[in-house]
Amino acid sequence: VCGDSKIEAPFLFSLLCLQVIKCKAAVLWEANKPFSIEEVEVAPPKEHEVRIKIMATGICRSDDHVVAGALVMPFPIILGHEAAGVVESVGQGVTSVKPGDKVIPLFVPQCGECKSCLNTKANLCSKNEYVFLGTGLMPDGTTRFTCKGKAVHHFLGTSTFTEYTVVPESSVAKIDSAAPLEKVCLIGCGFSTGYGAAVQTAKVEPGSTCAIFGLGGVGLSVVMGCKAAGASRIIGVDINKDKFAVAKELGATDCINPKDFEKPIHEVVMEMTGQGVDYSFEVIGRTDTMTAALACCQYNYGVSVIVGVPPAAQKITFDPMLLFTGRSWKGSVFGGWKSRDSVPKLVADYMNKKFVLDPLITHTLPFTKINEGFDLLRTGK
Repeated sequence: VCGDSKIEAPFLFSLLCLQVIKCKAAVLWEANKPFSIEEVEVAPPKEHEVRIKIMATGICRSDDHVVAGALVMPFPIILGHEAAGVVESVGQGVTSVKPGDKVIPLFVPQCGECKSCLNTKANLCSKNEYVFLGTGLMPDGTTRFTCKGKAVHHFLGTSTFTEYTVVPESSVAKIDSAAPLEKVCLIGCGFSTGYGAAVQTAKVEPGSTCAIFGLGGVGLSVVMGCKAAGASRIIGVDINKDKFAVAKELGATDCINPKDFEKPIHEVVMEMTGQGVDYSFEVIGRTDTMTAALACCQYNYGVSVIVGVPPAAQKITFDPMLLFTGRSWKGSVFGGWKSRDSVPKLVADYMNKKFVLDPLITHTLPFTKINEGFDLLRTGK
C-alpha cells in the first residue's frame, strides 16, 4: 500500500475480513418441509456486527415451531438460536469481542442502554425488539445471507444452523476460552431458559415444592434449577416415561404421567401435595398445560411460570378465581437473565462444576444430519 510492512499487514487483514464467505447452511425453504443443506453466501459484518464461525448448535423446540408453522416467520430462513462459536471478523465500532474469541450468540440481545436493560427486573431489550417481531432481518432491515440468488432470512437475530452467521454486537457474549463449545452451546438457550426460570424468575426457595410440566431439555434444566435452589419436593410431569430416569437423576423426587390417571393432572398434583405446589412451570407450550400448571399451585401464594413458547393464534381461557385468591402467573424468556451480563457467568459456573450439562445431550450428530436430529426431537428421543 505504502511500501511499509507495518501498514500493509493489518490493511490486508482488514480486506480479508470484508470477504463474502461461502459455506454450508441448513435452509428451510417453506414450512412442513425438511431442511436443505445448501451453499450460502454470508456477507461481511457491517458496523457494530460480528461474524461468527459456528462450532456447535443445539436443536430446540422453538426451531421446530417454525418448521411446523406454529411460529410464523418469512421464508426462506436459516433457523437455530442455541450455539457457540468463534469470532471470525468484526465490523467497525465493535469493542466487546475480537477475532478468535469464543462466543455464544444471544437470541435475547442486551444493548445496556435502553429502559429495559437499565431496569433490574427486565431482560428483554426494548432497543432490539426487531428480534421478536418476526421480520427475519437485521436491525437495518436487510439480511446477510444469500442462497441461489435469493435473500435468506435470519431467525431471532442468531441463525445458527450455518457454518458462519452474522449477529449484532448486542447479541453476542464472550466466554471462557477454555470452555467446551459442544457443551456450553446449551447455555445459549435450553439450559439458561429452564435453570433461570427457577432461580431467576420464580426465585424458588429452600424447602419449597415444585411441579414441572414437560421434561425435555428445558424442563430438565428447570428441575436442576429447583434442586439448586433447595426445593424439597420436585414433581416432574410428562406423557413420555422415558424421561423419568434422567429427571430423577437431576433432582426430581416424583415423576407422573397424566395418561396414568382418569382425573385431571392438576388434581393429582394437588392431592400429592395437600394444597398444591409453591411453584409450577409449564415447559411445553400448550394452553391446556398452562392452565393445569396454574391450577396445581397453592391457591393463596403459589407462583406459576410459563416457559414454553405459546402457540401462535391461540387464546387461553381460565377461571379468574384461580388468580383472585392470590396465585401469581408469570412468563419467562431466557430464564429472565440479562444475556450479555449473565451468559459469561453461567459458563464460568459450568467450568467450576456448579452444574452439569452432559445429561441434557442425548445425541451428537454431524451438521448434515440435522433432519435426523429433528426426527429425534419429534419422537421424544
